[in-house]
Amino acid sequence: MDTFSTIAWLPLCAGVTIAGLVLSFLAFRRKGAASGLRMAAWALLPVAAYLTGALQALWTIGTTVVGFVTSLVFNPTVWVGVAVAGLSVVLFVVSGVMRGRKLKLAGGRKKSDAPAQQPVQPSANKPAVAGKKQQAASAPKASKGDDDFADIEELLKRRGIS
Repeated sequence: MDTFSTIAWLPLCAGVTIAGLVLSFLAFRRKGAASGLRMAAWALLPVAAYLTGALQALWTIGTTVVGFVTSLVFNPTVWVGVAVAGLSVVLFVVSGVMRGRKLKLAGGRKKSDAPAQQPVQPSANKPAVAGKKQQAASAPKASKGDDDFADIEELLKRRGIS
């Protein structure tokens, strides 16, 4: 016979609800209306779970989880499966580290084969960065949002990104 059916759930849920409502009345008198109403809301949940059938679903979920955990703890075959899963994770991590080192070494070789780029020096014919700052300062500022974007655009232009 199903263990859920052997328990008298209606009297149990009703008793828990009545006890909760008594405690909510006491909380209402001592701590105020908000506390009392919150406790009353919690107290009504057992009867609601019984009437909607959610109590049987919760019972089924609970027994399934307990059965799974007990079979996991007391079954050596499951522990071997956990060990194999752990080995798989370790192999994934090690292969990722090895691949990252390989890509890093390959990237370093390509950079060393290319001729070194010399930093660009401003020439005497071109205006320096100070000239750009003076131009930006002399430009009228429309609003705070435009000013923020102007600063970003200036930074991008200095870096050669635009």
